[in-house]
Amino acid sequence: MRDTQTVSAAKVAMMPDGTAVPGGDEVLGQKIPFDRARWLPLLPGPDWWPAELDDCPTVAGRPRVDRSTVFGIARRSDTAEGRRHLLTAALVWGSGTRAQSVSRRARVFAESLPRDIDARLEAALGILQEEGAVAAYYAFNNDHRIRFLGPAFFTKVLYFAGHERCAGVWRPLILDRFVALALREADTGEKWRGGGWTTPRYSRYLALAHDHAQRAGVLPDQIEAAWFVQGRRLA
Repeated sequence: MRDTQTVSAAKVAMMPDGTAVPGGDEVLGQKIPFDRARWLPLLPGPDWWPAELDDCPTVAGRPRVDRSTVFGIARRSDTAEGRRHLLTAALVWGSGTRAQSVSRRARVFAESLPRDIDARLEAALGILQEEGAVAAYYAFNNDHRIRFLGPAFFTKVLYFAGHERCAGVWRPLILDRFVALALREADTGEKWRGGGWTTPRYSRYLALAHDHAQRAGVLPDQIEAAWFVQGRRLA
């Protein structure tokens, strides 16, 4: 399982002065509120809802799911049901409680048949295990694309699935508009768009994140989390 060493004061070259890299426990414990009642009618069936979400703690009247819980769900992604649960959990974790956000993310289910989602998930996650994060990104972005599941969310699926089941030296990381905004402000010598990232650009992102994590003595997703926070500040 992950090294959860806390390195709250660590800094890397691409961070503005004073930007702290969150500790491993803080990253794992990142909690997002969700509304079960909004999600259930939008799923293909009740069997797409992972039971672990019903055991999440309630804070201020809302259940909250953290990264650690989604990692636990991802351990079952070697089965069709497990992959369905992983997809649902990743979408829930990334969406929050706003009705508009939930309905937008749930278009994944409305625009594709369940058997097509199953086939594309199985194919892309199989490539993750056999060929690695970059090849799996290409798969989700091209041959095994799921409609309305864009990079900001299929990289969440890859991230949670790939910690324990991933070929190669790079583990997949989440790339969303906030991370891209932080990278755009950093001195990378490149322009980072707010979306629609190509496979070479994702590869570049992984290289940067893993390199800075190694220099700082932290995990790559701690760097991703720090860039996310910085991007939200910039936004």
